[in-house]
Amino acid sequence: MQKEGNLIQATPLMRQYVSIKEKYPDALLLFRVGDFYETFDNDAVLVSKILNIVLTKRANGSASTVALAGFPYHALDNYLPKLVKAGYRVAICEQLEDPKTAKGIVKRGVVELVTPGLSFHDYVLEQKSNNYLAAVYFAKNDLGIAFLDVSTGEFLTTQGTIESMERLIQNFHPAEIIYNKVQKSIFENIFKEKYNIHYLEDWVYQKAYAYEKLNQHFGTASLKGFGIGHLPLSIIASGAILRYLEETKHDKLQHIVAISRIEKEKYIWLDAFTIKNLELILPQNEDGMALIQILDQTKTPMGARLLKKWVLFPLKDINPIKKRHLIVSCLLNKFDATKQIINHIKKIGDLERLISKISVGRANPRDIFFLKKALTYIKPIQQVLKSSTEDVLTKLGSQLFPCDYLLEKITHILQENPPIAINQGKLINDNVHPSLDELRKVLYQNKDHLKQLQEEAIKKTGISSLKIGFNKNYGYFFEVTNSHKDKVPDTWFRKQTLVNAERYITNTLKTYEEKILHAEASMYVLEQEIYQNLVHSINEFIPQIQQNAKILAQIDCYLAFAHVAQINNYTEPQINTSKAIHIQQGRHPVIEKNLKADESYVSNDIFLDDKKQQIMVITGPNMAGKSALLRQTALIVLMSQIGSFVPAHKASIGIVEKIFTRVGASDNLAKGESTFMVEMTETASILHNLNERSLILMDEIGRGTSTYDGIAIAWSIIEYLHSHSQKAKVLFATHYHELNLLENQLLRVHNYSVEVKKVQNKIVFLRKLIKKGSEHSYGIDVAKISGIPLQIIKRANQIMQSLSKYNNHDNADYNGHYQLTLFDHYNGIEKEYTQYNSIINMLQGLDINTLSPLDALLKLSELKKMLEDKK
Repeated sequence: MQKEGNLIQATPLMRQYVSIKEKYPDALLLFRVGDFYETFDNDAVLVSKILNIVLTKRANGSASTVALAGFPYHALDNYLPKLVKAGYRVAICEQLEDPKTAKGIVKRGVVELVTPGLSFHDYVLEQKSNNYLAAVYFAKNDLGIAFLDVSTGEFLTTQGTIESMERLIQNFHPAEIIYNKVQKSIFENIFKEKYNIHYLEDWVYQKAYAYEKLNQHFGTASLKGFGIGHLPLSIIASGAILRYLEETKHDKLQHIVAISRIEKEKYIWLDAFTIKNLELILPQNEDGMALIQILDQTKTPMGARLLKKWVLFPLKDINPIKKRHLIVSCLLNKFDATKQIINHIKKIGDLERLISKISVGRANPRDIFFLKKALTYIKPIQQVLKSSTEDVLTKLGSQLFPCDYLLEKITHILQENPPIAINQGKLINDNVHPSLDELRKVLYQNKDHLKQLQEEAIKKTGISSLKIGFNKNYGYFFEVTNSHKDKVPDTWFRKQTLVNAERYITNTLKTYEEKILHAEASMYVLEQEIYQNLVHSINEFIPQIQQNAKILAQIDCYLAFAHVAQINNYTEPQINTSKAIHIQQGRHPVIEKNLKADESYVSNDIFLDDKKQQIMVITGPNMAGKSALLRQTALIVLMSQIGSFVPAHKASIGIVEKIFTRVGASDNLAKGESTFMVEMTETASILHNLNERSLILMDEIGRGTSTYDGIAIAWSIIEYLHSHSQKAKVLFATHYHELNLLENQLLRVHNYSVEVKKVQNKIVFLRKLIKKGSEHSYGIDVAKISGIPLQIIKRANQIMQSLSKYNNHDNADYNGHYQLTLFDHYNGIEKEYTQYNSIINMLQGLDINTLSPLDALLKLSELKKMLEDKK
């Protein structure tokens, strides 16, 4: 920006710009100059790159030139989203007075600071996603957090361990996070640079200040009624959000009527790995499909946003889950009623965001018209629900507010299909205000007089083509073509010359012009006044309309579940308090939708409990369907607990509280972590956080290291899960068929495999789960059908035979180096294993925490003797 010495020499406009920019140093300043938004200096350089617009220069007095980039004011809706989505804060500076009447430089000021987390602009917001601003506050190992979607008025808060709050942030995926300036290093250490961030000064993060701020906003004396009075960190984070709203010029907040505590204990634990691996919201491949794409058959944006939250926050409480299933079942059985509701609800639009826009004064007349349309469909939906014989449906209907009085008022006042702008007329109906009717009468009478003047002028002059026109610069005028200008009376005054015509004014014409313009201006002012009173009346119904939006979003989700169940042949799961999961003929909800027309999905059964079959070890080659089987089990459980029906012939689900997945391999090279390191980190997280109602999916654990290390790690993990006091249910898919030996050692471990047949030296994947461990990995066969050159396949077979020979006789690798391992390749020979059984039992029986040095030496000597006896 301008150096201080040059600022005095700059133009008045640039001095004004600099003074405003200094107040918003970290924002891009859109500076209104006439019909353009201009940016200068470094802002201009940045904006030109983001928007791909021309970067030029502007004369700046004796201070030479300054970089300039701008765009027409009417293109704001096109360009603003690009700046905000690029992660920038944008200060919108408007002209606060009419340039025609201004004395000296036009007064300007910032009217709005748009940030990634604070926006009402339709072009910035994603229809089917919430746009959350988050605030965090650290205290030792705990974290207070608050989320606000200013576009809907949803305000949420909670506090807890940093780990649990990280999961919340990952699920809510805020567009922006604000934090305490003095906690910058703590914040960056935990969250790195994954989010758009902004800090506030330390004094904002004081409990007394935040407590007063919240009570002041809600008009309360205590926060106990919101259930957060005992959560000091939550209060501080929530107060910081309100302060940030002030700083960003968001001072109309009538639609934020409450703050709610996030009761995280009510929801299934889903960590970031699980959400990603199960592809709940986003597919891992560009051409893939996520679960939400199957389930989201909603008809409204607010329903789509709620459904996404339901998917990310599955319930643990059995009663609300059963209630959701019951509602879906009722809707499936009431086809005619369901069809009626769908026909109504799809016409409602985004009522949730619409009432927020109106309440903060950002709505135009067309928005009010859309609100009226939405309200007209609420009563019919309510009537359909209340006419049901099912209590759950009638209760839903009873929670809706038809808002008859407001609907009648809008219908009476606002014209059908009004203009977007409030200063263009044709806004308010007739018979609303006597003075408005009188002005219209005067206006139209005078316009009739103009027509008479035109007809009289034609008769008097004999110019048949003469016509009366109007423009903003010259007002009303007579237009005469050049071929007739010699007929113009001397009393007419020439005002404008065109290529083929001349324009004239008369005293009589100017008299009527003044009457018309005066009446028109007065009419516009009165229409705006009536319109603003109507908006004020709507604001009195904010709680009721927000309640309607909330219930309609729920109904929309139930309708989506019913529709998905009907078209995909889903069944109602039986939710219970047992610790068993029994799925009969289960299918993967996404994969089955992507099969070719002539293909059918091969369904499979799964049974897990804590007494008989806690761990299923599933072997088989790649492409056989092991991973799909794991994922479909988790998805069926998750769908059950969000209230959806499931892709299975029958499903009995004992409530699951945590779902963990360790599926797939990925490097995190930016952090210097290998595939194996990531795999072990994720596995460690599972082992430290499991409980008795956990469902764990582990796919190919140990494949990121050597074969022997991998087998050893996988083996010991299964032993650990089996012996753990919290008997989590586990699906363990592996290439290591050596792990089949565990079935004979551990009571609740059972072997399964995905059936494969070999026909004429080719393998055929049957994708059917059978009660038998696989003895072969079929790796070379899979490589062959994948298109690996034949010479490589032949050489691989030679090496495999060589390795098998060494492993069977000399325990050697292909270089002839001898290896000793407890988990040597036994090739299914039980006798070979029993020779090591005594050694394994002895090692497992050792408690190294209580072993003295002398005892350790004695045990080592005993182990050495046992090995010598084996030889």
